[in-house]
Amino acid sequence: MNLSHVDVWNNCLQIIKDIIPANSFKTWFEPVVPLKLENNVLTIQVPSQFIYEYLEEQYIDILRKTLRREIGTDAKLEYNVVMKNANYPEGKPYTIKYPSKNKINLNNRPIQVPLESTEPSIKNPFVIPGIRKPHFDPKLNPNYNFSNYVEGDCNRLARSAGLAVGSKPGGTAFNPLMIYGDSGLGKTHLAQAIGILVKEKHPEKIVLYVNANIFQTQYVESVRNNNQNDFLHFYQMIDVLILDDVHEFAGKSKTQDTFFHIFNHLHQSGKQLILTCDRPPVELQDMEQRLLSRFKWGLQADLQKPDYETRLAILKMKAYNDGIELSEDIFEYLANNITNNIRELEAALISLSAQSTLNNKEITVDLARLIVERLVNTARKETTIDYIQKVVCDFYKIPVDLIQEKTRKREIVQARQVSMFFSKKFTKASLASIGARIGGKDHATVLHACKTVNNLIDTDKLFKSQINEIEKKLNG
Repeated sequence: MNLSHVDVWNNCLQIIKDIIPANSFKTWFEPVVPLKLENNVLTIQVPSQFIYEYLEEQYIDILRKTLRREIGTDAKLEYNVVMKNANYPEGKPYTIKYPSKNKINLNNRPIQVPLESTEPSIKNPFVIPGIRKPHFDPKLNPNYNFSNYVEGDCNRLARSAGLAVGSKPGGTAFNPLMIYGDSGLGKTHLAQAIGILVKEKHPEKIVLYVNANIFQTQYVESVRNNNQNDFLHFYQMIDVLILDDVHEFAGKSKTQDTFFHIFNHLHQSGKQLILTCDRPPVELQDMEQRLLSRFKWGLQADLQKPDYETRLAILKMKAYNDGIELSEDIFEYLANNITNNIRELEAALISLSAQSTLNNKEITVDLARLIVERLVNTARKETTIDYIQKVVCDFYKIPVDLIQEKTRKREIVQARQVSMFFSKKFTKASLASIGARIGGKDHATVLHACKTVNNLIDTDKLFKSQINEIEKKLNG
């Protein structure tokens, strides 16, 4: 009995569905439509070239085996990539035909023999060579969702905008959505929650979360391997790109230039961009103006320190999710005494749970007080570049603004160098970021400053005592 193209494809899907994860099946195979079967050539329709490329890269073995099982050893596969373009009247699609570049009709070769090695036209920079991923990984943490993101006055605008973007990515005025605020206020949680919401409501969308440092590393690798075009094209295929800590691009002009082109392509294609930063775009230094102007196109939503009611709600929700039982007075003590950021709230709860479980201690207000003194107060000593500049300038009795100016006055230069020295010592910021924040300098200037300060410490007792005194103030 001759099977129709629909029967053949449905039979293949029954097998494939049992082999790959449900989410992958829904993303990569449900959008595929069988068109015809002629002369043992099955033609299938896919909605984008990206899906065609991905099927060929990741699932060609499964397709080959299932098609040969249904049609025979001379089975062939052809794709029709049908993409709708707004420039065509009434959304009329245009069609591009692609034969399977991996040549499914391997007539005289055993079925278990791998396909001939062919490089995909666009490489995934997240895939380590030699290790094949079962499906596209959006790099999202399932714990960072909206259900455990507590709303308060500190985040209401950003959260509401995030819900709108997650429900209709690329279809709101919030593109790009820039979420900014100090460390530990929930920028990453909110950004990833948007990505998770997109995947729930639009499973066909390609979502990717990436930290700016990872993006930078991938770009450097692409330059070293001479495949910048693959790197660029990969990111231009994403439907929703979430870039965390965009301030890390400061001083990295080549990376900024590459991201500028990616940003333009995605924005013009109606794709969604979500960015996080530790300050508003207007305060970013050593960034290309054309890139900064694009950061301002959509919505800039800030996250503030949570108020008492929000802190209390966060503690209770976190304790409930982690199975930690606390009395109301302990919740209130923690909410009253941990005011800096959300990360400290979570760290205190984890420490209380560990003390109770591992050391057999009852969770009391006294134990909570001890945790706050040991953990939270220590965390508050984690200094920022801005704080370091203020302490150094107060010590030398000069205005902070002066070390941002282009002057060679000895006392200003020294204050600038000392600020760079302590920023490198007490923060995790890159040399380029430190230089950008302190006088708009490059990483080489920061290295020279650190070397100069170290040399003076070794040779000048007065200077060494000054450095020790400043360090005490920073640690105090």
